Amino acid sequence: MKDGVISLRTQKTGVWVHLPVFKHLQESIDATPTGDLAFLTTERGKPFSSGASFGNWFAKQCTLAGLPDECRAHGLRKAGATIAADEGATAHELMAMYGWSRLTMAETYTREAEKKKLARGASERLSNRM
Repeated sequence: MKDGVISLRTQKTGVWVHLPVFKHLQESIDATPTGDLAFLTTERGKPFSSGASFGNWFAKQCTLAGLPDECRAHGLRKAGATIAADEGATAHELMAMYGWSRLTMAETYTREAEKKKLARGASERLSNRM
């Protein structure tokens, strides 16, 4: 992390991603005991050994919290992409943010956001006629 930006290379595609650290995330980082060079650590204070080990831990925490079985770390990523697209993020912005190398993945989210926007506009026009 440097100058309020976390830079990391994605495991799957090897693409560099640069993420600005939001105020609430920085407050969480500051308040949380973390490992030497890791933000996310096990109960023993060691970095997770793999993405899968973190995913398993996350799923367990969701179960303990009484959340649905669909609660997974990857779901947070999908939710973030959906929210960003709904707020007007472009496909290229999503590619930069999530490290996707193919436009088609980002367009999945922007197309859905556009459909919601178009449906909302059509519904408003219909309600104005009534």
